[in-house]
Amino acid sequence: MSNTYSQINIHCVFAVKGRENIILDHFRDQLFKYMYGILKNDDIYVMAIGGWLDHVHVFFELPRSKRISDIVRDLKSTSSKWINDNRFIKGRFRWQEGYGAFSNSRSQRDRVIKYILNQETHHRKRSFKDEYFELMLNYKIDYNSDYLFEFYDFK
Repeated sequence: MSNTYSQINIHCVFAVKGRENIILDHFRDQLFKYMYGILKNDDIYVMAIGGWLDHVHVFFELPRSKRISDIVRDLKSTSSKWINDNRFIKGRFRWQEGYGAFSNSRSQRDRVIKYILNQETHHRKRSFKDEYFELMLNYKIDYNSDYLFEFYDFK
């Protein structure tokens, strides 16, 4: 596609099925590296991958020829298979249905990258539920709470 250019930055967020706290220290960094490899092998420029016990944030440039839904579907299915094949958790690992995808301008890149890479510290103070609702509010997304992630209050 000559003379077709784009630069679309996508901050994507998705959660573990049932919001279980099972993305543990013993494989979390390996998971993020594996996800990076999945995306890189699909010619997707990744700027940051991070998350915490029950969710993942991925920040990437959306290629002209790909759809966000296809990228996330492939990333979730391939990474869940990898987790299960390696038996990092007891039982079967699954991601929840759906995801959040938020566009950011180039001038916001550094802020978003820092935010994603600082998830452990960030979640000492606030829950994923609060974080996700704030993203929806900040991006002015109308939503039906019946169709959001399954949120549970863990004490």
